[in-house]
Amino acid sequence: MLKLTLEAVEIVDAIARHGSFAAASERLHKVPSTISYAVSRLEEQLGLALFTRNGPRVTLTPAGQEMLKEGRWLLAAARQLESRMRQIATGFEAELRLVHDSLIPTSAFNPDICAFEDLNCGTRLRIGSEALTGTWEALREGRADLVVAAGEGPAGGGYKAVAVGSLDFAFCVTATHPLARLGRVLTRDDLLEHTAVVVGDGARSSADRTVGLLMGQRRITVPSMQAKIACQTAGLGHGFLPRACVRAELEQGVLVELQVEAPRPPETFWLAWRTEHVGEALKWWIQRLDRPLLPGILPY
Repeated sequence: MLKLTLEAVEIVDAIARHGSFAAASERLHKVPSTISYAVSRLEEQLGLALFTRNGPRVTLTPAGQEMLKEGRWLLAAARQLESRMRQIATGFEAELRLVHDSLIPTSAFNPDICAFEDLNCGTRLRIGSEALTGTWEALREGRADLVVAAGEGPAGGGYKAVAVGSLDFAFCVTATHPLARLGRVLTRDDLLEHTAVVVGDGARSSADRTVGLLMGQRRITVPSMQAKIACQTAGLGHGFLPRACVRAELEQGVLVELQVEAPRPPETFWLAWRTEHVGEALKWWIQRLDRPLLPGILPY
């Protein structure tokens, strides 16, 4: 059986903070003899002194300091656990997992995260990002409670989704790219002669989703849209980019938009969640994010 209990740590903490057994007893609403007995009993069980006595004043020994350093962390964790348990009893989840498409930086949700933290509801927030189908897969496989995802959701139901915006795409290359010198609408054969830059699908078990990629196309696969933009501005390849994300590069001439025979249609983004259990935290996030998100939240 453990000799060190949370109650014992709380007593030692109170004595250390207030400097005497009498002050600690007043703080903890216990009689001084109870405090004195508890400390003596604990020191006897541990086989070491926690305090150096100097009349009514006491100070921690090195052993006492070490015990209290870790003990205060345990007290804080126990208080947080009690708080979360009380909140869960009122309908708030222990944890809420939000997964967003990697095109959207997590920082775009900072105002929403701050507002949620101000609730002090006890629900831990876990945020992740996935590319393309990987976001929907996280929802389907139970690794996410709420997603902001691109494209069509998985078949089979079990979730609800509302549209929260869309992005237009432009086919872009650098001004010095060979395709930029053709001066006409680009054909499939034109594109096949040059390397494309594509975002790798984050799906683990679902079929990969490819957008704007031709069969047999030479490609460079990158982990995110931010990396794709960087590669294309460096002249490493061609491809469709969200117009809202490269507006500055197009205005400055770092990138140029070209016309292609098969343009990419706008991409719809969805706020989606599983419907079998909707706790209070999930309800809050659904209400908070059920608004036109894209392209407004993109910091470009």
